[in-house]
Amino acid sequence: MFALTFLTIVHRIKNKAYISSEDAAFNKGVVKTDERVERVRRAYSNDLENIPLFFIAALSYLFINPHPAVVNTLFIVYLVARTAHSFVYAVYVVPQPARAISWFTGFGITGYMAIHSIVYAVTVI
Repeated sequence: MFALTFLTIVHRIKNKAYISSEDAAFNKGVVKTDERVERVRRAYSNDLENIPLFFIAALSYLFINPHPAVVNTLFIVYLVARTAHSFVYAVYVVPQPARAISWFTGFGITGYMAIHSIVYAVTVI
């Protein structure tokens, strides 16, 4: 996510596509939208929608005391999947299904941890 912030700035400056009139005036650009900027913004928005849910599911999952190897595997695969998703969405655009596969991988891991946490909570209570 942090890298996408800088990528948005780079695309805005490179394409002189600013979001506010004061930025445009200061940088001798114009207020306009640019597809490359918007693509990076959509990737960032997708991260904002998915990563916090992963953190919540991961924290809940850690409370059920899973095997450390399973936790490591899930976390690493999620990291790789989300990084791949952001990369093929915002940096090097690749035709589908690359983005969908990486998104569903991350979503599946989040769902797996959430469901295991819920089942554990229900059986303990």
